[in-house]
Amino acid sequence: MTSTASITTYSDGNARRRPGRVIVKVVLWVLAIVLVIAAAGSAFGAWTVQRSFPQLSGEAALAGLDSPVTVQRDGRGIPTITADNAHDLFRAQGYVHAQDRFWEMDFRRHVTSGRMAELFGESQVGTDAFLRTLGWRVVAEQEVEAMDDATRGMYEAYAEGVNAYLDEHRGADLSLEYAVLGIMNPEYDPEPWQPADSVAWLKAMAWDLRTNVEEETQRALLLSAYDSEEIDALFPPYPFGTNPVIVPRILPAPEPTDPEATAPDAADNSDDEAGGEGAGGGAPAESVIEWEQVASVVDAVSTLVSGAGEGIGSNSWVVSGQHTKTGMPLLANDPHLGAAMPSVWHQMQLRCGTVSDDCPFAVAGYSFSGLPGIVIGHNERIAWGFTNLTTDVADLYVERVDGDDYWRDGARVPLETRTDTIRVAGGEDVPLEIRSTVHGPIVSGLTADFTGIIDAIHDLEQDSGMQAAPDEQMPGEYAISLRWTALDPGTTASAIFAMNTAENFGDFRAAAAQFDVPAQNLIYADIDGNIGYQAPGRLPIRSGGDGTLPQPGWDSSFDWTGFIPFEDLPVSYNPPQGYIVTANNAIVDENYPYFLSRDWDYGYRAARITYLVERAIAAGPVTVADMQNIQNDNEMWLGKKLATVMPGVPVSHEGVRAAIALLGNWDAQNNADSAAAAYANVLWSRIADNVFAERENPTPLTDHGRLFTIVGPMLDNPDDPRWVNESLGVSSMHEMLALSAEQAYDELRELQGDKVERWNWGDLHALTLTHATLGTSGIAPIEWLFNRGPYATGGGTSVVNATGWVLGESYATATVPSFRMVIDLDDFDRSTWINLSGTSGHAFHDNYVDQAEDWAAGIQRPWAFTPDAVSPTITNTLTLTPKK
Repeated sequence: MTSTASITTYSDGNARRRPGRVIVKVVLWVLAIVLVIAAAGSAFGAWTVQRSFPQLSGEAALAGLDSPVTVQRDGRGIPTITADNAHDLFRAQGYVHAQDRFWEMDFRRHVTSGRMAELFGESQVGTDAFLRTLGWRVVAEQEVEAMDDATRGMYEAYAEGVNAYLDEHRGADLSLEYAVLGIMNPEYDPEPWQPADSVAWLKAMAWDLRTNVEEETQRALLLSAYDSEEIDALFPPYPFGTNPVIVPRILPAPEPTDPEATAPDAADNSDDEAGGEGAGGGAPAESVIEWEQVASVVDAVSTLVSGAGEGIGSNSWVVSGQHTKTGMPLLANDPHLGAAMPSVWHQMQLRCGTVSDDCPFAVAGYSFSGLPGIVIGHNERIAWGFTNLTTDVADLYVERVDGDDYWRDGARVPLETRTDTIRVAGGEDVPLEIRSTVHGPIVSGLTADFTGIIDAIHDLEQDSGMQAAPDEQMPGEYAISLRWTALDPGTTASAIFAMNTAENFGDFRAAAAQFDVPAQNLIYADIDGNIGYQAPGRLPIRSGGDGTLPQPGWDSSFDWTGFIPFEDLPVSYNPPQGYIVTANNAIVDENYPYFLSRDWDYGYRAARITYLVERAIAAGPVTVADMQNIQNDNEMWLGKKLATVMPGVPVSHEGVRAAIALLGNWDAQNNADSAAAAYANVLWSRIADNVFAERENPTPLTDHGRLFTIVGPMLDNPDDPRWVNESLGVSSMHEMLALSAEQAYDELRELQGDKVERWNWGDLHALTLTHATLGTSGIAPIEWLFNRGPYATGGGTSVVNATGWVLGESYATATVPSFRMVIDLDDFDRSTWINLSGTSGHAFHDNYVDQAEDWAAGIQRPWAFTPDAVSPTITNTLTLTPKK
């Protein structure tokens, strides 16, 4: 899921081959060929591949258990774990996660602790240096230390279960990946699991779901070529007039002492006034930095560690029982993350044999391998879902550093320093000094890119004769520090257990109060018929600036002054319209008294979901199938505009006319088998490139929704000056559209032939499930072992079926609905689910990729929850017994 590290990233940020790796690569090729030949049919190959498959039936002894635990699996390998007490339950969960996904777990903990070089050698030193500077593992250890005894005990029990599995499995017995790793790094042996290994993964998730660092970068870089008015036009504000906010009016929740508040009996269709009460905050202070001089500094983080990714986000919505067939709520969720093999999620059920205060768990849904508990799902009383909050929780500061000091309000302050050592497989240890200011770690100076950026500041200052920090007042050099909520110790690791055992909205809000990083929109439903929404998270209050550009670190008036009190965060409980929709759109309107962000998703998914929910309600009553159909909706908002405008564009080539004619009968659905969808998306790519990129001063092709917001009105205004592009010889809208239409035809003809009716979006937009570590090794036989696909895929970016692709790079699916679920609060056994790949992380296991075809087709399957319903679905039962 996370792209935080790659085994092809070098310490200077570039990807290239090193001569010293040639011998290893030859050996890997030989091993790969042997394994591929073996896997193709020989008995030895079957043993090599299958030796790490987990035991699914019979008995296995597990150290530390007080009583036997049963692990039942259905045909998809999804486990239901039943135990007599909580510690046994989480010991067993750790054991089962290790059975199915230990390589993934081991890789993740090396990422989060900055220890990739221990696995893959010197190529990872630069990545490790950056990640250790951020200090995810250090923060995780602090969070474990701060846990109450009961919570820490459950994390320790989970670790004991993982380690019990490791005690009896080593090398290729753990997974096929270790057979490959053993050629490069034969000395490697996994160390015991620790609670901090679990907690640190939440930091990686927070990094993937970080918000506007990329937008800050783009704005700052563009200021050297565009004035502020032009920048505002390229980054338009959220379209409040057309696209919805999540909480149009804050509706108070019941007090925790009053959990019996009931849902409304009937819909209230009266108009709802938009906006919460309270005046907006005062205007933020203006930055004193001349951004023509320091623009490129902001690019530092994304230069070394990849961006959050086009299409990262999520959909969730909940419909009250007043609109459903059963009279009880329905809740839908599909989190959008980077495509990964195996899926980032591991589906399972955790159940106490007798649910009591001592053992309160009866919960099912999606977990992270390596983390105890269920992250998203339901228990016997409530259900919940997540989408990314998209609030701005990270800022870059330009610091002035002189030796071991940095400047604050005209005075020198000592830098905080600590030392570390990066151990390198097959190489010498690398010492590392980590420096921090009051804002956070200094992230500049880690690569040639960072050093070059700092040097560029001095060059620009010399050219302009201006200085951001005058030398005579603050001698020294510039550095960049990162202030980010995830680098403060938090309580999300405890919030997961609280959410798993919540019984009402009061309990749910209490759990949400602990869920600080990554900040998420939380939706809720319960078996009493209530629905709700809560914005959790640690959301900063800024004394100066608004987080859209880096700020001067030497001036404390630009610091964060605290966090928005939880009781002031947006909440909605049983809204009169009877539904709540979240899709990374704006949470509240501009009347909310605190600043949250200027970089929301632009709301096209949210608007479409809201429309479809309202249509389903009008046609009602709403069913599980209706919710599934909404998740699979492929309508492309800009596609409707193109279908209207393009038939009037004059073109002479017969093939181009035939391609444009496809749009005339198109319903704007990006279906996999649609020729019109293929042409519309290639056409959109060409228009975006010609309008924004193919210029003397190009602008970035990032965020389809942002570009939709710009180009949509342009299609209604032929006189918009942005249609003129002298470098292309284009002087009007029709000329721009005609050129783009011809280019799109030529491109698709090259890719799929000259018969336009045979074009299809699914193959162009196909998803290849790529193994997170070895899937991009560059060694075809190894990639064959672990990668799967391609799968023809519908949908697109800023489409409800959010299969994201990257403008200017590839039409292939890069980000995905990582799972889809619809929970029926009337009968949990009627809920439906689908994961991206499968339960197992073992290549060639029956459950490695058995859900992928259904996922690609938009099909969901039932998953039993109650014991009576679970029993007939079970294909294997493993009893874990106390080890004597």
